[in-house]
Amino acid sequence: MADRVPRQERSKGERRYHAPIAEAMRAYAEDGAMAFHTPGHKQGLGAHPLLRELVTAEGLREEVSLMEELDDLHEPTMCIREAQELAAGLYGADQAYFMINGTTGAIHAMLMGSLCPGDTVLVPRNAHRSVIGGLILAGARPVFVQPEIDERLGIAMGVTAAAVERAITAHPEARALVLVYPTYYGVTFDLRELAELVHAHGMLLLVDEAHGPHLRFSEELPPQALSCGADIVAQSTHKLLGAMTQASMLLAKGPRVHQERLREAASLLQSTSPNQLLLASLDIARLQMAESGARLVGRAVRLARQLRKAINAIDGLWAFGPDDMQRPGATGLDETKVTVTVTGLGLTGVEAEAILRHTYKIQCELSDARNVLFIISYADTERETAYLLKALQDLAAMHARKERAPQLDIPALPPLPARGCPPRLAFFARKEQVPFAAAAGRVAAEQVMFYPPGIPILCPGDCIDAESLHYIKRMQQLGLKVVGPQDSSLQDLQVLVTDGENETDDEKGY
Repeated sequence: MADRVPRQERSKGERRYHAPIAEAMRAYAEDGAMAFHTPGHKQGLGAHPLLRELVTAEGLREEVSLMEELDDLHEPTMCIREAQELAAGLYGADQAYFMINGTTGAIHAMLMGSLCPGDTVLVPRNAHRSVIGGLILAGARPVFVQPEIDERLGIAMGVTAAAVERAITAHPEARALVLVYPTYYGVTFDLRELAELVHAHGMLLLVDEAHGPHLRFSEELPPQALSCGADIVAQSTHKLLGAMTQASMLLAKGPRVHQERLREAASLLQSTSPNQLLLASLDIARLQMAESGARLVGRAVRLARQLRKAINAIDGLWAFGPDDMQRPGATGLDETKVTVTVTGLGLTGVEAEAILRHTYKIQCELSDARNVLFIISYADTERETAYLLKALQDLAAMHARKERAPQLDIPALPPLPARGCPPRLAFFARKEQVPFAAAAGRVAAEQVMFYPPGIPILCPGDCIDAESLHYIKRMQQLGLKVVGPQDSSLQDLQVLVTDGENETDDEKGY
């Protein structure tokens, strides 16, 4: 544990290299106060042996919250405030908010803290399901913008400035643009150009940067969203840095952000009994990047480049790189995301994932119809990437085709469906179940997606079309995991009742 020199006696430089939340937790545990307070395990005294093994005795001893010395996440004045200030300084933000219910909660807070019921917001169709949830909570009206699609990979890239400009022209009342940067597959685009465009129209730029908390720490990677002009950014510190799962950050910068409103939204959507271990893990993850971020993330970039080059020497496999991203909707790549297209082996991504998991004990981040995605993080070394490369070489040798690999029946991503009503209205409307095949022409009452990556094919309020139904069914047949609908077998779908009893937007006050 770092030294405990009082905060007021530390220089600004010294303050960067300590973890105020973790230090406050250790100090409270060592003070020896007898616990007549929550949590019920009483600092590990009553913990089951399995829980003690899982969390460790020291972790349980420090797993307390709401004590005076440990500050208050909702009104921070001491260690949490200092930790958030240090995080803001590290990322170049005006304010950082620690989130203990994941980046989903951060995105919900971002939308509720910057939008009002009835506001129009431009949203790329490859947005995560959490964005739809945030729109439901905020009561905002989405105008979906189609991102560019790479047909060879079968994945969405970014949106172009031309597409955003068309949307702004059609909807000059739009309050904000939401973007996904980088995409789940690591694709980036000209965010500075889009920031200038929306700011010129008096709009906010809100960014789901769940997969970009490490970009700040290597000049070999695309720039972080905040440096490109984003107003509010939601990051998954746990996904690619060293925080515990569910520990994320919300970062804000610039005069367009109503900081108090954003703080209120974050407070509204978080537990009043926050897990102190999660908060401490955010604090320590920030410390680790302050101490060694450039070295650790730089190593990950180097390993990923070597791995990608070696994969592309394997017959039947392809891992796209930065040179493949110079196209509309793509200008760069987070190289630590290594996406391997396996269709050249006559395999789907789902099949390749299963082989790697059960034969080689390798678990990828995600698989889709064509690809498997591997994350090379700051934690990886040559040992891990060498093992992965050998497994991919064996996979290719095992499935090499003497003749050209057969064409797989993988449909293209469907076009944007028409909007029937805003997501919030669809969420609260009366619903009914109909057979999946008979749902075309109805208005969706639930989300349908494949997880990961968690990008909806159907959103509440979408007009269901035959192309979307065909795509969903085919992806299910290929083995992708269906998430969202009440009936995950897809025998039925929930749709809005059409007897006229559902209220219109105007009747709802939106």
